[in-house]
Amino acid sequence: MQALTPQLILGAAGEGIYGIDRRGHATFVNPAAERILGWSAADMGERNTHDLIHHHHADGAPYCGTDCPIYAAFNDGEIHHVTNEVFWSRDGRPIPVEYTSTPMRDNGELVGAVVVFRDVSERLETERQLRQALAEVQQLKQQLEAENAYLQEQIQVDQGGHNLIGGSAPMLRIHQQIGLVAPTDANVLISGESGTGKELLARAIHQSSRRRDRPLIRVNCAAIPRELFESEFFGHVKGAFTGAISERIGRFELAHGGTLFLDEVGEIPLDLQGKLLRVLQEQQLERVGDSRTRQVDVRVIAATNRDLPHEVSLGRFREDLYFRLNVFPIESVPLRRRPEDIPGLAKHFLTLACRRLKRREPQLRLADIQQLQRYPWPGNVRELENLLERAAIISTGERLLLELPNAPKGQLAPVPSAAGAAILTQSEQRQRERDNLIAALQACQGKISGTGGAAELLNLRPTTLRSRLDAFGLQPSAFKPKR
Repeated sequence: MQALTPQLILGAAGEGIYGIDRRGHATFVNPAAERILGWSAADMGERNTHDLIHHHHADGAPYCGTDCPIYAAFNDGEIHHVTNEVFWSRDGRPIPVEYTSTPMRDNGELVGAVVVFRDVSERLETERQLRQALAEVQQLKQQLEAENAYLQEQIQVDQGGHNLIGGSAPMLRIHQQIGLVAPTDANVLISGESGTGKELLARAIHQSSRRRDRPLIRVNCAAIPRELFESEFFGHVKGAFTGAISERIGRFELAHGGTLFLDEVGEIPLDLQGKLLRVLQEQQLERVGDSRTRQVDVRVIAATNRDLPHEVSLGRFREDLYFRLNVFPIESVPLRRRPEDIPGLAKHFLTLACRRLKRREPQLRLADIQQLQRYPWPGNVRELENLLERAAIISTGERLLLELPNAPKGQLAPVPSAAGAAILTQSEQRQRERDNLIAALQACQGKISGTGGAAELLNLRPTTLRSRLDAFGLQPSAFKPKR
């Protein structure tokens, strides 16, 4: 059996090993050191090893030999272990290493040192990837926490999904428009008076889009202080401004992969509109106080009760931003222009209010519907909802007590008198009767008989009502709420 000589051991070692004398010249170099460094034993024996492989720091700064821990070993007689330096290969490439320099003595005299080192490039790369992965996980955790906090604020206790109530011609047109634009990523501008349900339309578009599994993030532009607009939209880093005690994700990043709903978009300050336009065009942003550019994938739906073309003409809204937002316009129609939707809306809001109040639902009669349809609703659907909730609170019996505000003179829909009533043709009479039956079915959500049914609302026997519905080809099931 061959004896394990020092040469065999040095040759089999996986770490690089070399010895140097007090001049700094190599006295021996093992194969692993030659392989790692690219320098031969002859090269290292003829030249100063510090000048050959240890001449600069990792950042390129010169490394003076008097500061070298390897040389220090045969000057102070101590073992030096270093974990964060580089050796330089023959091709000029820095090699991250950790090494130990151990002094050598001959009859008690320091004559040199033995250096044992290993290439830690793979370990450092693994650590870098791990840190990057942990940072990404932390960022994702922060985003999910922010999304969760936001969504908790946005929980809707009354209705979910996109329950758009009404079968009037304006509502049918809105349904058609939603069906056309929802599958695309086109920006949508919803215009209309306050209280007409612009946010509900935005939710309907989002829920019908491919982004439905990501959040719909709402920003009320009218409620954000001017100095916080940029931080609210784009986020900020810690210390970006006074009061920025922690990093914050902006609404655009929260909406990444989903939809951003800019409510009251006409309230955005003019000086911020250019920054908003850039994000819409490039889908990139920088947080306040940060130089890092972040990519976002956001579909924008904006809403306003202002006349934006007029605002553009006055110089209060950027024309280029208006065109960017107004790719697909939708008008949210005021309630006074769709009175045939009032029965279904009134029944829906009354049921929700009584459910919240844990009260028995009072009866909504035909006279109540007619009274609601005569009112002009300056506050639109929101006003109707609030009025029905108030009615549910004050109605202690089976009869619904409605207290409508006094409308300005001349705004109530006229009630035809017998003397001044228009004379209707037979077909017009049939159409009016059909419309009345539809209004009753909408108010009762397709229920025919029993308490709260359409027959009770119309003061008809259920069998008589069914006969009339058959005559007009109306199916009660078509008016039941969709599951």
